[in-house]
Amino acid sequence: MLNKTVSLIPDYSILNKLTQLFGPPGTERVVAEYISTQLQPYSNQITIDTMGNLIVRRQGTGKRIMVAAHMDQVGIIVTNIDKEGFLRFSILGSIPITALNKQRVMFRNGRIGVISIEKIEKLTDLKLEKHYIDIGASSRKEAGQFVQIGDPAVFVGSYTECGSRLISKAFDDRIGCFVAIEAFKRLKTAHELVFVFTVQEEVGTRGAQTAAYALDPDLAIAVDVTVTGDTPKAHQMSVELGKGAAIKVFDRSMVTSPQVKRWMSNIAVKNKIPFQWEVLESGGTDSGAIHLTKGGIPSGVISIPTRYIHSPAEMVDKNDVEAAVNLLVALLESSAEL
Repeated sequence: MLNKTVSLIPDYSILNKLTQLFGPPGTERVVAEYISTQLQPYSNQITIDTMGNLIVRRQGTGKRIMVAAHMDQVGIIVTNIDKEGFLRFSILGSIPITALNKQRVMFRNGRIGVISIEKIEKLTDLKLEKHYIDIGASSRKEAGQFVQIGDPAVFVGSYTECGSRLISKAFDDRIGCFVAIEAFKRLKTAHELVFVFTVQEEVGTRGAQTAAYALDPDLAIAVDVTVTGDTPKAHQMSVELGKGAAIKVFDRSMVTSPQVKRWMSNIAVKNKIPFQWEVLESGGTDSGAIHLTKGGIPSGVISIPTRYIHSPAEMVDKNDVEAAVNLLVALLESSAEL
């Protein structure tokens, strides 16, 4: 079972690997298989459910606590191939229109394409339908040898360390998966743990919804990213890189209950873990679906501050990542009496 010599220093090579795995919504299997290899020595049971959620269990006599981190990343899906071999596409998740032009994308078979736009007369004409993907083909027939209608693709974006700052594609939400992996390895608790690495969060928190219904936990914590307000002329928001993990107060999917907020913040203060309060004015997390399951499940969210979300170059800070790991461990090792 649990290795007594688990390092308290996160193994960022695991995060590097996680970010580069192919996993748009509905195509998360390779991510699940990699996480499974990491956690198999520390778990009592690992299963994959009908939706594709990876469920990692550790037995206990206390509360059944569900931790959710989603494996999928934003991407695109091919909708048409024209006679010249250019691809038209739709979005899987939410990607700012300004983040698309001249970006490279990769399909599951490794084929690379470049997103570009038709000639436009004014910026107001910049719509999704003006974009296309060039995979280097000169005809529909040639393109069809590599890509089919319905094939998904993801941004190309390498993992880079710049001091305490990390840059990569897919930190949303491979960074949450990484935090969950690190915490699971370290945990010593009497609670029954059910860590769920969920699917299809970016297209409607679908995996979390079905998993929560089947598992019926006493309590749930989602681990996900949140935006920051610390870049030039950014929308005003109190979350900053390097100031600690964020405890969610509100987003468009959930208002965190006072009891859960109090429990999470008290544990952070008691263990001297730096944290920030998060009020997110758009978007949501897996906890939005979990807390509405059956008769309601008390749910909270640990958020990792992240710049440039849903782009090929998302940025996080190691100090926030490690604060998130420490907070998740401390919460799960507490009595969890709300």
